[in-house]
Amino acid sequence: MEEKEIGVNRIIQEKLEKINELKELGLEPFGRKYDKKHTAEQIRKMQEESKEDEEVCVKTAGRIMAIRGKGKTSFGQIEDTTGKMQYYMRKDAVGEAEFEIYKKMTVGDFIGLEGTLFITKTGELTIRVTKFELLSKNVNPLPEKYHGLTDVETRYRQRYVDLIMNREVKETFKERSEIIKYVRNFLEKRDFLEVETPMMQMIAGGATANPFVTYHNTLDRTLYLRIAPELYLKRLVVGGYERVFEINRSFRNEGMSTRHNPEFTMMELYQAYADYEDMMNLTETLISSMVKDLYKAETLEYEGVEINYAKPWKRMTMIESVKEYTGKDFANVKDAETAKKIADELGVQVKEGASHFKILNEIFEEKVEENLIQPTFITEYPKELSPLSKNKKGSDEFVDRFELFIYGRELGNAYSELNDPIEQKKRFEAQLKERENGDEEAHMMDLDFIKALEYGMPPTGGLGIGIDRLVMLLTNSPSIRDVIFFPHMRDK
Repeated sequence: MEEKEIGVNRIIQEKLEKINELKELGLEPFGRKYDKKHTAEQIRKMQEESKEDEEVCVKTAGRIMAIRGKGKTSFGQIEDTTGKMQYYMRKDAVGEAEFEIYKKMTVGDFIGLEGTLFITKTGELTIRVTKFELLSKNVNPLPEKYHGLTDVETRYRQRYVDLIMNREVKETFKERSEIIKYVRNFLEKRDFLEVETPMMQMIAGGATANPFVTYHNTLDRTLYLRIAPELYLKRLVVGGYERVFEINRSFRNEGMSTRHNPEFTMMELYQAYADYEDMMNLTETLISSMVKDLYKAETLEYEGVEINYAKPWKRMTMIESVKEYTGKDFANVKDAETAKKIADELGVQVKEGASHFKILNEIFEEKVEENLIQPTFITEYPKELSPLSKNKKGSDEFVDRFELFIYGRELGNAYSELNDPIEQKKRFEAQLKERENGDEEAHMMDLDFIKALEYGMPPTGGLGIGIDRLVMLLTNSPSIRDVIFFPHMRDK
């Protein structure tokens, strides 16, 4: 056993002994309800607003993060959600018996405190304790010196310790909550209705991805964790809701990386009588106003790079972007052989038998995306890659679709939605052939969705934004695991 582990075990044993001592005194080491009246933040405000020489009485609670002092006095520091607060404990103020109980308390314990405020000689606001209550003992010792818990993986596996010791992590997740709240308020002000759609679905549809599979015993059938809520949200548009959105959890059985977690959060919305250009304008307004309102700025730094969120954002077609960043013009490329030759010249590997449109997309993903640092809308995707999008007017090859890129990462995806049931069925059939040829991510045939379209869906614009990636950008977090409380991890 390592020396460090022996030391930890010894500390745990000492803590367990203190718990037993408290029980012998008839006390509950893991206490009950406490009427906490003030947070650390409220206490600071009370002091600021108090009159000179006014006695300010407080009652608060939190986790002990530091204890120092000997004999008949002790200074300590507690922390709650809003911050830290120093306290001062005297034996003659709380009583001898109570002070003996306090001496059995250690860093990591939860304590309730009552007292009055004063300023120490060093200028620190402090609670002069007149009464305290043990609320919960700590058994596992907290890290003595914290530097991100040293091991990044441990931070993610033991997020609770990460949150205890790192205030910046708490702030990141508070920002995440504010960002989601902003999205919700923004849409509700524009008459969008928040809805919920199934997370377990008969058909894995709405996106190109590999699903998680489960089984329902009563129904005696296979179900899929949703890869996207799209097809159900469109059913609601068919049913007469003209503006709907869902902040949803979706699941994709794919690889994990700094940008991918198998379980993630999306915001998806649909607006009747709109198209992808309306979605572009809405996206631009949503994010640029969010940055301005929440951060009081138009530019934010991400990994050392200044991102300018002020409108207007750059817009270019996929073909234009490939030409700009590789010098290769796909405007007149109509066959896979020519496209493959261009890919070879650029050093881009493509799958055997790939069409010229799939090769175009491969080149875009490998050679263009990384250059799209400032907010950029890429438009006019090949129809072959967009089975749920409406054709671009006058074209049978491209669709009205955009993807939003910031810092070389896809952040959003939007279409003018395909509302032609006959055409939709043809595209699903083409996707079935792709699946038969080994593409497990190709769309499944959803006959009920086609039936819904047959009842009539108005022209509609749809938009999806990755909430986790948006939070990463706005909080300057390098990994998606930094913005998900409990990310999925491989076994140790």
